[in-house]
Amino acid sequence: MFRQIFINLAVKDMARTQTFFTALGLTFNQRFTNEKGACLEIGENFYAMLLVEPFFQGFTKKPVSDANQTTEVILALSVDSRAEAEEVIAKAVAAGATTPNPPQDHGFMYQHGFADLDGHQWEVFWMDDAAAPAQM
Repeated sequence: MFRQIFINLAVKDMARTQTFFTALGLTFNQRFTNEKGACLEIGENFYAMLLVEPFFQGFTKKPVSDANQTTEVILALSVDSRAEAEEVIAKAVAAGATTPNPPQDHGFMYQHGFADLDGHQWEVFWMDDAAAPAQM
């Protein structure tokens, strides 16, 4: 199986992007961070490469989507409690994010999300695996 995941996301302003994610309590691997890209450490073996748009464009022949206009991907991050999910959302909003959808409480699972400064959609959720239905 795979050992790590690196998600690549296009960003408009590197300094602004780093300030935003730092406000959420996340860190950057400085070995893989410069003015063109930043390696956001999300979890153990889980990273997002935040690449300024011209640099990002060098990796694809397709046009780079504007995440404020189209949904390219929804990134889902699990946390240990409903309270922690809301804490992350509050930090994101305080740092300039928006909340495109209201929170959803499914009993066994709670989720709420934010759109970062470039429009990328992040869902933060807590789930009680033992209480989850057998089929969804």
